[in-house]
Amino acid sequence: MTSLRSPYRLSLLLSIALILPLGYIVRFSQGLGSPWIHDLLGSLAYQIFWVLLVTWLWPRANVVWTAIAVCMASSAIEVLQLWQPPWLQAIRATWPGRLILGNTFTGSDFPPYVLGSLLGWVWVRLLQQLEGKG
Repeated sequence: MTSLRSPYRLSLLLSIALILPLGYIVRFSQGLGSPWIHDLLGSLAYQIFWVLLVTWLWPRANVVWTAIAVCMASSAIEVLQLWQPPWLQAIRATWPGRLILGNTFTGSDFPPYVLGSLLGWVWVRLLQQLEGKG
């Protein structure tokens, strides 16, 4: 088991601490121009965050499969937005529910999910190489 204090795990945690506010800022700020830019950059950061988090939780997992699983889970959540029972809408009406589950299906979100997962994989691989794990 990789120690919680290993340089690799700490670099993952630092990366998470960096990408989380960055993603929040680009998603919800008004200074970057068109709303689609905010959505695109926010989706990329969202995917990278989840790849980093899952890798931090399971550091020995294959990073390729982690990135694929994150992309598939995000895509499933996107499709789930087509289903709108009252109890799920109530969850989506909360701030955490909106951040995690979203509230509106948008087919154009799928390419950023793929690209963001790929970027998350690249990020983790770079960290692994820096730490001599790859």
